[in-house]
Amino acid sequence: MNREELLKSIKIKFKQSIKDFLDKSETRVYFEIDPKDIKELTEYLFMDIGARFNIASGIDTRFNIEIIYHFTIERLNLIISIRVKLDRDKPKVDSITPLIKGAEWIEREIHELIGVDFTGHPNLKRLLLSDDWPEGVYPLRADYKEWDKGAIRDRGV
Repeated sequence: MNREELLKSIKIKFKQSIKDFLDKSETRVYFEIDPKDIKELTEYLFMDIGARFNIASGIDTRFNIEIIYHFTIERLNLIISIRVKLDRDKPKVDSITPLIKGAEWIEREIHELIGVDFTGHPNLKRLLLSDDWPEGVYPLRADYKEWDKGAIRDRGV
């Protein structure tokens, strides 16, 4: 399957889910999809197409929380980035960890630092923040306010 055939197959198979598409360059495309379909599209890319999961990134845009999942199809020299936009007040999306074990830690990081609930994740315990960090305080949220008045945070969180 070449690049054009692959993109066409995604557009046909996930027609109802795709909200936006950007063909940024020969090596990079972006799909925005309905969050409810992330597992199905991940399974298609990973299991059927043979894409490799690179990483996911979480962003607070002040309007919503976005997760962007990055997949590489090396034989086509193509990165496919899948964007889902979540409700900022209760960000929730299915975990892809049951499909791709390598997504476990990045989902834990996004959960801890931005507050996304990854439904079906096997182990959403703390990974980075200290044990005394308060629940419900997410340091990478745009509205984060320092909770520890004695903290010196000149080197990140």
